[in-house]
Amino acid sequence: MNLYLLALGLLVTAALAAVAVVFARRRSAEWAAAGITAPNRRRTQLGTGFTIGGLAVLAVAIAGPTASVPVPRASGTVILAMDVSASMGADDIAPSRLAAAQQAARSFIRAQPDSVDIGVVAFERGALTTARPDADHSAALAAIDRLRVTGGTSLGTAILASLSAITGEKVALGRDGAAPDVGYWPSATIVMFSDGQDLGENTESAVAVAGQAGVRVHTVGIGTTAGTAVKVDGYSLQTALDEDALASIAEATRGTYYPGSDADRLDGIASTIDLRLTVSDEPLPLAGAFIAVALALLTAGSALTVFRTGRVV
Repeated sequence: MNLYLLALGLLVTAALAAVAVVFARRRSAEWAAAGITAPNRRRTQLGTGFTIGGLAVLAVAIAGPTASVPVPRASGTVILAMDVSASMGADDIAPSRLAAAQQAARSFIRAQPDSVDIGVVAFERGALTTARPDADHSAALAAIDRLRVTGGTSLGTAILASLSAITGEKVALGRDGAAPDVGYWPSATIVMFSDGQDLGENTESAVAVAGQAGVRVHTVGIGTTAGTAVKVDGYSLQTALDEDALASIAEATRGTYYPGSDADRLDGIASTIDLRLTVSDEPLPLAGAFIAVALALLTAGSALTVFRTGRVV
């Protein structure tokens, strides 16, 4: 609210009220000096009061009053951890697991408001941040498009790399597997797209780090439990979705496991993944309500004055 406009408006209104009082007293004195009993001016005075009150409320409206209203909205940081291991080249989901995951990730990114910073981590046995968290989601979309299959899978490495992207500092386990203290990040979320086939040995410790940091890990299962064969370095290997591994990660971090056994189901997941809601105070303009009240008072004041005297003032 503009306090200078408010003070000026109320000062002008107070001056008008003072003039009205002086004018009314002078007129009463003139009636008395003429030996004439002054008529009952209660209705006229009431009309003047409504008019001055309307001007006072209008002065408040001009100052631009606002109220702080708590508004929930999705915000914070989301890291999309994308499995690019060789098994993601399997075609038990057409056209391939990786292509289906990419499409689901794109749908997820496009569904998010700019209040959510989105980053991308591509992982196999190692992991690489391919797009840092940013409110501009075009970098995340471009990073998703560049993904290609290669290597094995380490879910624990994916979680640690995602935590590194969230905190802005490298997060690694101690030599004895001890979990580092990375602070508390309750507004951050990891969404992992993977077939769950884990060849790493640090998953349990990495999950513990995420849990201590308050970071939820939502897991999206890519593939079918029946599985299929995939060619790796000239060899044919059987690969299938490991739902238990992905579900246990989600449960340990208070996240949710989403099975995606076909492309259509994966597209629907984008709108069902539950992100954190934060409550922030946002200003609600009240000028319109004050103007409405002011107009009602001014109209009532003018009507009463005209009805009593036949004049607007």
